[in-house]
Amino acid sequence: MDAALIPEGAKRCSFPKFTIGIAIVGAILLWGVFAMGLIWWKGLNQTNMNDYYGFAIWIWADLAVIAVGGGAFFTGLLRYIFKIDELKNIINFAVIIGFICYSSALLILAIDIGQPLRGWFIFWHANVHSMLTEVAFCLSAYFAVLTIEFIPNILENRQAQKVPFFHHLAHNMHGVMAVFAATGAFLSFFHQGSLGGVAGVMYGRPFAVREGLLIWPWTFFLFTWSAAAFGPCFTLLVTRITEAVTRKKLVKDNVVHLLAKISGWMIVTYIVAKIIDTIYWAMVTAPSLGFTLSHFYTNNSFYGYWILITEIVLCGVIPGAILIMKSTRENSKLRLIAIILGVIGVCLNRWVMVLQIMAVPVMSFDTWALYFPSWQEIATTILPIAYGIILIALAYRYLPVFPQEQELNPVEPATEVE
Repeated sequence: MDAALIPEGAKRCSFPKFTIGIAIVGAILLWGVFAMGLIWWKGLNQTNMNDYYGFAIWIWADLAVIAVGGGAFFTGLLRYIFKIDELKNIINFAVIIGFICYSSALLILAIDIGQPLRGWFIFWHANVHSMLTEVAFCLSAYFAVLTIEFIPNILENRQAQKVPFFHHLAHNMHGVMAVFAATGAFLSFFHQGSLGGVAGVMYGRPFAVREGLLIWPWTFFLFTWSAAAFGPCFTLLVTRITEAVTRKKLVKDNVVHLLAKISGWMIVTYIVAKIIDTIYWAMVTAPSLGFTLSHFYTNNSFYGYWILITEIVLCGVIPGAILIMKSTRENSKLRLIAIILGVIGVCLNRWVMVLQIMAVPVMSFDTWALYFPSWQEIATTILPIAYGIILIALAYRYLPVFPQEQELNPVEPATEVE
């Protein structure tokens, strides 16, 4: 039965071996589910949140997965709107990664609100003056778009294709996918931006506050830009990990090089804008509020100047430089280093824009307020990772995710599952 579900002509590991792998990751997932149950049953007193940290590691994880999930909307935009045909060979996987990231973001929010049964209040009793309301609407709507984009790939399962209705539905959905790609890009622009906008208008937190254009602080645009820049890095990184685990070449080098090149130029332009924003904030915005740059980075080794240098130089300038130059981009080891640094960089950016904001003292009698999450928070933050691994494993085993796989890894037509 299992062999009949595997894409025709593809080679997969034996079902017992696959089951053992899923069981190991599933145990971690169940640990996260148990912690989630405790939080929903006993409330947010299971966390270490306090008067300084009204939101903490969950919101960082939420913003981080949304940022790295940006590879889905940006790759979809490039493939369907800008007609970059080579990306058809990685778009399926980009959509799956985006689906995992956005469903994880919604799960994290469901845990974070503390009363999940009242989650529908966001939509029925919406605060129309809140950026978070707009984020909730766009997140939910874009997740629906990703689900629609994922459905054709599911319908292309070997057995599903034998049903004429599913076969034709998948074909017709592919034909109108440009509409959903454009809708997804529109929704992503606003919710990515609004997440940055929330930080930019926190006037009581001078580390975050920014000037901007009309009602939009510069962080609104920087968050969207960084997601489009670093999201493809995460897509390439997960693709490389999948290739390492399966010990197969799944995407041709020209596709990888192209997406890496586009990501590299996006990173370079983003980092230039980020440096300009940081300099203006340090020299104009912060002093106008009575603070100097040293106030935000000294007297605390955890948030020293090293974190600013790491984010901008080590995880921004360097990966951008590697990816825009052909000689370094096409070096597999240097490219891997660059995309890893890029993913770390965007996650670090979301870390400082969530946790460092709360840590910096804003009153003369305050001290630095550092935060360490409870085990329940750690478990529920790891939960989406385990869920993502399982979904990728199932998709790779049973769906034709990589169009170039059989060409790059030819097997005899009669080959049975190992």
